[in-house]
Amino acid sequence: MAEPSSPAAVTLDDVSVRVPLRAAPVLDRVDLHVRRGEQVLLLGASGSGKSTVLQCITGVVPHTVTARLTGEVRVCGTRTTDARVVDLSRHVGVLAQDPSSAVCLPDVEQEVVLPLENHAADPATMGARIDAVLAQVGAAHLRTRRTGELSGGESQRVALAAALVTDPEVLLLDEPTSMLDPAGVAGVRAAVAGAASRTGATVVLVEHRLDDLAGDHGRAGLPPRTVVLDETGAVLADGATGEVLRSHAATLLRAGCWLPLEAELHALTGADGGLAAPENTAYLRALAGGDAGPPSRRFDGETVLRTRSLAVAHRAAPAPRRRRGRPAAEVRHLLEGVDLELRAGEVVALLGPNGVGKSSLLLTLAGLLPPAAGGVEGEPAGMVFQNAEHQFVAHTVAGEIAHGLAGPVEETVARQLRDHRLEHLAEQNPFRLSGGEKRRLSLAAMLAHDRRILLADEPTLGLDRRDSVATTAALRRAAEAGTAVVLSSHDLRTVTAVADRVVVLADRGVAADGPTVQVLRDPEVRARAGLTLPPLVAWLLEHVTDTDAVRRVLHGLDAAVGQERPAAVGAGR
Repeated sequence: MAEPSSPAAVTLDDVSVRVPLRAAPVLDRVDLHVRRGEQVLLLGASGSGKSTVLQCITGVVPHTVTARLTGEVRVCGTRTTDARVVDLSRHVGVLAQDPSSAVCLPDVEQEVVLPLENHAADPATMGARIDAVLAQVGAAHLRTRRTGELSGGESQRVALAAALVTDPEVLLLDEPTSMLDPAGVAGVRAAVAGAASRTGATVVLVEHRLDDLAGDHGRAGLPPRTVVLDETGAVLADGATGEVLRSHAATLLRAGCWLPLEAELHALTGADGGLAAPENTAYLRALAGGDAGPPSRRFDGETVLRTRSLAVAHRAAPAPRRRRGRPAAEVRHLLEGVDLELRAGEVVALLGPNGVGKSSLLLTLAGLLPPAAGGVEGEPAGMVFQNAEHQFVAHTVAGEIAHGLAGPVEETVARQLRDHRLEHLAEQNPFRLSGGEKRRLSLAAMLAHDRRILLADEPTLGLDRRDSVATTAALRRAAEAGTAVVLSSHDLRTVTAVADRVVVLADRGVAADGPTVQVLRDPEVRARAGLTLPPLVAWLLEHVTDTDAVRRVLHGLDAAVGQERPAAVGAGR
């Protein structure tokens, strides 16, 4: 923890935040002192107030968001209550949890140049600075693209470039890897390290995907300091990252946080060293021989949706009319020749790099985007959007779940509120929820309806470990009740645990379609689609031959989340 006498870039002194219609505070007497040039990782379960801390630093709380702030927040020596958000932005670069909320101009180049213009940068330097920052985040190929045609992951890269381009003194990153493929995650890691070393920027980073962010360096690849918030919005721990993750691993796992694999296994076995420790691999082998998790199923039942020679584009033909000063945009096919069959009771995962067309394919299957060619045959599908706010229509959480229901509405709403940990938020406005809470609500509202086909675009995006496990369990229950479930994801650990089958997209088509473990074991398919196996999944695919056993390990690890004392398993303890 930083000493109070150190030069501070960010200070929160006894800060509490309360919002209307919520009895408990979002933040509860938070003290945080971040030195200039320091890098801090902010951890906590969904709804613990992590994003609110960042909003306090930017001044959005209390200037823009309806909230009551007590205590004092200072940024680069300025009290946030004494300065406008626009004035604080001279010091602060922000990547919001929802990048689409930050991307506001029609072209990528315009989006990245806007912060430079706001800072009155020398026009002669702007072109080179735009090129450099887009290359830094792996988005050089997007410079001439329309922002409305970007995938979620591509938008996240562009929003990160816009946050970095002015070399801010303080860089706030709210789940910067949530929508990214492995190449994008590596780009974030390099960009943050580059900004810190080049300009001495202070970095406060909120993230769930710790293993992905750390890369091959394990815990050493994370920011050197970690601050943990508990579910009451209070500081639970603050110190050196390795020590916090080691000393509080069991508490964090019990609270439902994602942990680096090494810390997760330490919480379960007490052994350090991750997969290099015999105690840990023995624990995993014992789980493989247990009886946790459902067995694999064969699907020879009814086909509920079928595509034939389907082509998918950002928009349907014909191309829009020519705009003044700009050539008419051509309709570019993201995917072509897609032949799929979805069967009742099956969980199918769409995999592939950012921009390959996963979201557009789901929108086309849902009938929300017309096919560019070919066709879709089948029953109407329910759709859970990548951006949860796009489907909200009611003024309360309970009203959102109840919208469009027939029959015993109160009973259905109560069940969905309970199953998705939303009971305490029933009367809240959906748009005022945290990112993870919005995600849970979007799924709860869709599962309240009896549908034969459910399409979910990144359903675990931005969720903590507990809610990711609950979400995948809900999807499995829907499948077991006869629903065909199709989800997109970059989280291969979750995909391996939940999906019966994967469809890998690459090079404008289907690169592979088959049983999950069988496809993920194919190095050529992984290379073609840019898929990188998480360390745990890679170990399982190498050392555990049976598909059911692989799933037993993953379900056994998931079952430990939230337990007061995870149970010992065989020789692993």
